[in-house]
Amino acid sequence: MNVLLIYCHPRTDSFCAALREAAIRTLESRGHAVEVRDLYAEGFEPALSEEERGRYYEEGADRGALASHIAALRRAEALVLVYPTWWFGLPAMLKGWIDRVWLPGVAFHLAGPGDLQPRLTDIRRIAVVTTYGSPRWLLWLIGWPDWRVFRHGIRPLCAPRCRLDWIALTGMDSCSPERRRRFLATVGARLSRF
Repeated sequence: MNVLLIYCHPRTDSFCAALREAAIRTLESRGHAVEVRDLYAEGFEPALSEEERGRYYEEGADRGALASHIAALRRAEALVLVYPTWWFGLPAMLKGWIDRVWLPGVAFHLAGPGDLQPRLTDIRRIAVVTTYGSPRWLLWLIGWPDWRVFRHGIRPLCAPRCRLDWIALTGMDSCSPERRRRFLATVGARLSRF
């Protein structure tokens, strides 16, 4: 399977970097082709410009610098995102990647009012590997906002029965090294089922 792995963390020595490596190692060991896009290392510009917003709905518009990201997304049969959850949501860099790459004509087609047609129907699986500083009870209390974005916003733009795997470590701010090791093993075990 062609797997697009989107990695979003500014530090190369972060726990998220270890999670990324575990994901790559597991997926490649299972025979998947993994394309990694490291948004910070690439210097991805997350802000949607005035010009881009002006031609946002022009499906045939030249997307210039986004062409390689769009091509990678179109090639994908599975999507793995590795990032820390900050303030109960996606890091700004990752949110900007979605804003700028998941465009009309790429991720969906607006055929009319209320008629959103998915365009990424080759993507049959999405896995999110993330960490939360918050405890699990607080995430339940506020309704898991980032999970809702993927469950109700991103997944419907993919294959009709696209599976969403949520692999999350809560309480990261006070997490022991042993708990981190166990979570790395969990990531490997869950992704080995791809």
